[in-house]
Amino acid sequence: MTITLAGAGCGRDTLTIEVQEAISEAGLLIGSPRLLSELSLPDVPALPLTKSSEIAAALRESPAERAVVLLSGDSGFYSGARILLPLLEGEDVRLLPGISSLQLFASRLKMPWQDWRLFSAHGQEVDAVAAVCGDGPAFFLTGPTLSPSALCRQLESAGLASLPVFIGERLGGPDERIHSGCAGSFCDTAFDPLSVMLALPAPRPIRRSGGLPDSLFFRIDKIPMTKQAIRAMILSLLGITPSDVCWDIGAGTGSVGIEMALCSHAVYGVEHKKEALALAARNRETLGAYKLRLIEGEAPSILSSLPRPDAVFVGGSGGKLSAILEEVARVNPACRVCVSAIALETCVTAIKTMEGLGWQPSITQVAVSGSRNVGGLHMMTAQNPIYLISGSHQGAPCDPAADFSNFTLA
Repeated sequence: MTITLAGAGCGRDTLTIEVQEAISEAGLLIGSPRLLSELSLPDVPALPLTKSSEIAAALRESPAERAVVLLSGDSGFYSGARILLPLLEGEDVRLLPGISSLQLFASRLKMPWQDWRLFSAHGQEVDAVAAVCGDGPAFFLTGPTLSPSALCRQLESAGLASLPVFIGERLGGPDERIHSGCAGSFCDTAFDPLSVMLALPAPRPIRRSGGLPDSLFFRIDKIPMTKQAIRAMILSLLGITPSDVCWDIGAGTGSVGIEMALCSHAVYGVEHKKEALALAARNRETLGAYKLRLIEGEAPSILSSLPRPDAVFVGGSGGKLSAILEEVARVNPACRVCVSAIALETCVTAIKTMEGLGWQPSITQVAVSGSRNVGGLHMMTAQNPIYLISGSHQGAPCDPAADFSNFTLA
């Protein structure tokens, strides 16, 4: 038997000549009920199957000399071919491309797509906020669970309600529809399950090293802010990478969480003061740190509802530091942690708790002085000394250099 895995494009009008010929010569057609209803032939047996294991079994049992498995869109773009090909190892298989929804949508929008970032929400979770914070527009194959409206709600919750998005429904069909607008306008709109979405990249400041100038942050009285030099050191001690999920406990102005968000996958900033949350949200949007999710609540009770962290900063604990660190260790014993303290008692608590959890604490005292102009002269003014207690479980050192263990210079 010759088996053809054929990209069926976006409807009959988008079939390639190769795929049309394969269908006309087939002794067996297999595909989803939707594809078979559009493309099956009266005198050719058709099996409405979608599970790869069932398709492979049916192909091996069929007496047909030529069989065609119809795959939606392009056979090489998030299609069933990825799982089906290994199941057909040893068989005479050929793969035919088709026109994908990505290509058709780009043509409808009159936009080149080579710089788009591609995501599929079929049967898997997608973080729309992280996606639009990358370089270039983000294209989503949406699904019944993560529809365009669900993705737009993610964007709205991060302060991106005004982000331009484009949505295509039933591309290539007679009832095709194209929508354009801002993410916030589509949060409650019902879309066809056969939909795609394109979101333009979120506006962001030019990338730079950690330690943003203090002057860039909005501040109000009684809401503390970790200063520039200290933030840079916190990022260094935590060794945050682009794939990390982070917690910022005691978010305050959001300054540390914002720095984390600009170099990680996602950050959850926990804060119980409403005025601090509003201030952090303002700073988040001003500095384009949309990957900072602000969570109203108190630690450690709120922490169990958050995704598992890779790195945690504790800037404020409300006297519950030991309980917070114990919860972090419970969720991820290998998590990298940094605690800031201005009181010796807090420093001692952090050290003893980390040691009790089997972590290796390291203490850094930072005493920063900055210049100020006095009568045309530059005088140094000292900031309060800060203790940074960093730690991680034994075997997972809180040291970014550990990531280069297999790195060899040429």
